Amino acid sequence: MTVTNVLSLGLAEQTEIDAYTAFATAAPPAVRDTLGVGSLRLGPARALAIREDPSRFFNRAGGFDGNEPITADLIARVCRFFAEQSVPTGSIMIAPDLLPSDWPAIAAQLNLEEGPTFVKLAYDLDAAVVDVALDSGLRVGRLEPHQAREWATVMMETFELATPNEMIDLAEGFVGAPDWQQFAVWESERIVAVGSLYVHGETAGTFGGATRPDARGRGAQSALLATRLRAARDAGCRWVVADTGAETSGQHNPSLHNMLRLGFTRRYERTSWVWSEHR
Repeated sequence: MTVTNVLSLGLAEQTEIDAYTAFATAAPPAVRDTLGVGSLRLGPARALAIREDPSRFFNRAGGFDGNEPITADLIARVCRFFAEQSVPTGSIMIAPDLLPSDWPAIAAQLNLEEGPTFVKLAYDLDAAVVDVALDSGLRVGRLEPHQAREWATVMMETFELATPNEMIDLAEGFVGAPDWQQFAVWESERIVAVGSLYVHGETAGTFGGATRPDARGRGAQSALLATRLRAARDAGCRWVVADTGAETSGQHNPSLHNMLRLGFTRRYERTSWVWSEHR
């Protein structure tokens, strides 16, 4: 595999949206039909919707790389996709340096509003991965197939995404899927933290890192991050990308600080642009 010394904006964005799409479409057809999973490719970009997910978290579009012009017509196609999938809202993710100069006019024309802001981070795997100490009684490792249901339940319940029950089926469906690796932290035989790695050519993305509330502050998240960095290097990747919520005044995001302490670097903050059926 040929790897590059520079992580492009497009590659970072495409790794993220491809991971979400691969996650949702790996489930059995009956689960996808029940939940109303739909996806659309738009040149380098992709859009995803899950009609029966009440959180609306997975309704998103991203992967814009700047090589194809970001026009009002292109963004209107994304909005039509969300409407056709019968979802009430959908988020459009574009790296700030890729927004066209007429973006304010496009956003106004399509009634898009500013939503949450996320931090995009990256880790250069040429750097050494630090060792992370877990509290006594915890161990980290690769997930076994027979543990998929418990693992998926921990992931979706921790993120408060376990309703309806088919959302857990969705998460269970991507365990062991192509390009995916899953890891966990155990206390005795109980899974207390989970995380995945999506391998996307020379770049990998962290996905779904979650720790049960009663196990937080014991090194589980950092241990899972370090384990996934090593797994990405073993898979031949050069970069690992991640995203998490940006901090506003008075807020503290432990996930962000865990990644920074481990050696991830901030690349940019990206605002979500939200389409709504009611606007």
